[in-house]
Amino acid sequence: MTSTFAWLLFALGIGHIGYAFMKFGKPLLEGISAGVTGQFGAPEVRRTAFWFVMFGPLLMLAGQVAVHAATAGDMGLYRLVGLYLLVVSFIGTIAIPKSPFLAVLLISSLIVAAGYGLI
Repeated sequence: MTSTFAWLLFALGIGHIGYAFMKFGKPLLEGISAGVTGQFGAPEVRRTAFWFVMFGPLLMLAGQVAVHAATAGDMGLYRLVGLYLLVVSFIGTIAIPKSPFLAVLLISSLIVAAGYGLI
């Protein structure tokens, strides 16, 4: 069960990138075709698109670390990944209530609970 939650986190990262390209495809392609360097500071939609895309690989990394921890039986590391994400997603949910942070809040809560053997 522990690796399932970790893989959910990894999949959420992939989904984050896919959604970013669906929602922000035009500004992303404009920034890329303009040469990338210095092209994502403005306008605001390009900056938002950039950070939205960049958050996906970070979720994937966290998921991959959690998968490794679950496979290796390192519940301390597994809980740590969950706790970091729980704090980030809690703050994100408060800041932007109608956002995907709710999904991370749920997954990170499951990771923490599983890390402590509650699930």
